[in-house]
Amino acid sequence: MVTLTKDVVEFQFFRPDAQQVHLVGDFNNWQTDLPMQRGDDGYWRAEVLLPAGEFKFRYFADGDWFTDFAAFGVEPGGFGLDSVVRVPGAPIKVTLPNEASQIAAA
Repeated sequence: MVTLTKDVVEFQFFRPDAQQVHLVGDFNNWQTDLPMQRGDDGYWRAEVLLPAGEFKFRYFADGDWFTDFAAFGVEPGGFGLDSVVRVPGAPIKVTLPNEASQIAAA
């Protein structure tokens, strides 16, 4: 599961019996250098500051890869389905000719 709050993305992965879980994605060059923290509720969590854009990721738990189907979608990757997280940009003001100004997402 992925939750966005301002610029921070919180990743949550339920795997109560795992010994270690890492968040891996194109935002860290698919390296297992971002360990997640285990909660008492069985969820592993990591908070990451990401810029606006679309990112692919997966969870790596005890040597196995897992897709987050509760993310913003999934896409085929080189080794199975990758999860997707979309971080919106700041809204921009758009002025259209002969119309009132409107706010649009970047």
